[in-house]
Amino acid sequence: MANHKSAIKRHRQNLLARARNRAVKTRVRNVIKAVRAALIGGDAAAAETALLTATKVLDKAATKKIIHWKTAARNISRLSTAVNKAKSA
Repeated sequence: MANHKSAIKRHRQNLLARARNRAVKTRVRNVIKAVRAALIGGDAAAAETALLTATKVLDKAATKKIIHWKTAARNISRLSTAVNKAKSA
């Protein structure tokens, strides 16, 4: 454990940030799974709704630098392509 007052505060802040980041990353994974589950289920309308939510969550996580912006863009792109394919099929 840190001994300096500033290091103790920094440790406390890091614990809070870690908890916050873990929650956001879990949410990101869950919304991606929701889109994929809707696609597997064959429900294009539900997949499209889930994609809108996923896009919002991914963009927000990227804006807050919890995930890299290119990772967010890649995930959104792949999910969008899959949803568009399901809609046209």
